[in-house]
Amino acid sequence: MGSEEVKVVSFWVSPFGKRVEWALKLKGIEYEYIEEDIFNKSNLLLQLNPVYKKVPVLVHAHKPIAESFIILQYIDEIWKQYPLLPQHPYQRALVHFWADFGERKLLDTSWVAMCSSGDDKEEALKVAREAMEKIEEEIKGKKFFGGDNIGYLDLALGWISYWLPVFEEVGSMQIMDPLKFPATTAWITNFLSHPVIKDNLPPRDNMLVYFHSRRKALSSSFQGWFKV
Repeated sequence: MGSEEVKVVSFWVSPFGKRVEWALKLKGIEYEYIEEDIFNKSNLLLQLNPVYKKVPVLVHAHKPIAESFIILQYIDEIWKQYPLLPQHPYQRALVHFWADFGERKLLDTSWVAMCSSGDDKEEALKVAREAMEKIEEEIKGKKFFGGDNIGYLDLALGWISYWLPVFEEVGSMQIMDPLKFPATTAWITNFLSHPVIKDNLPPRDNMLVYFHSRRKALSSSFQGWFKV
């Protein structure tokens, strides 16, 4: 079942797509990468993910799976080598909790902070920094969230290591203070040093150009975001 053809449809700068690619590479699974233009969506993407019409999409045995967290779990269930999730149900539940927390409380608010200004920016930064404090407590005393090896939660929060500094530069802001969050800083170093991660990152200069353009295009969209 796990030997069928594997494809990943994604966008070069998507942290969600990179989660999927990292997981496949950690497990040693070969796949075909298909670049998607998210601003001019292809018929292929619309056929594979007609509900959300978003990347990434994993195609395995001609069957599409959407949403990066769902894809990660699918990958871990299909290919048993290099387990990403803990075996105990309670520990698995905690991993899913923190993955969702990182998405809702840190990624979303960091994006809003990058694109907004004034009171909206300050409120978003406040929420993001508070979320970072929680994540700092969770990683203390560990090399990776998964223990000695990169696991599901490391992949889920991996964007913090590489995308967040770009958001900070583009938005002229700071969320990840190395002095305030030493455990997270150490985790970032460990994460980015792993061969699978460091060899599969988008070019930073290109990311800066892209996210500067997105900030300019979206800045008016986030006015009053925290008041809704």
